[in-house]
Amino acid sequence: MTHSFSIKTKLVNSKEYLFDELRKKWILSTPEESVRQQFWKYLHFEKKYPKSLIAIEKKIVVNGLNKRFDLLVFDELGKPHIIIECKSPKVKIDQKTLDQVLSYQNKLTANFIILTNGLKTYCIEIDLE
Repeated sequence: MTHSFSIKTKLVNSKEYLFDELRKKWILSTPEESVRQQFWKYLHFEKKYPKSLIAIEKKIVVNGLNKRFDLLVFDELGKPHIIIECKSPKVKIDQKTLDQVLSYQNKLTANFIILTNGLKTYCIEIDLE
């Protein structure tokens, strides 16, 4: 990503919150949340994916466990197209991160997986055949 997008913030009891335009609510600001916000805005404003096709932090059940994906982009038919896993810039993208997103992939069967910590971003195309 070439530039950063503006995000509305506010302080409540000396904690910073940022406004998530997708969820339409204030979210406690964390390094990971900042990466998540920047990435969906990049997908929307730079890559032109409509907001209506982007889901953020939704629950899915993987191997009987409740999990939450960070971002999911659907195609025009409503099928999962891109799964995005966001980490804090302090977290290295490694095999554990890949395994985490692959467990979501097994359930969602998207065409692409993206792993990002805001500093490094990896995109993997999945051959669904």
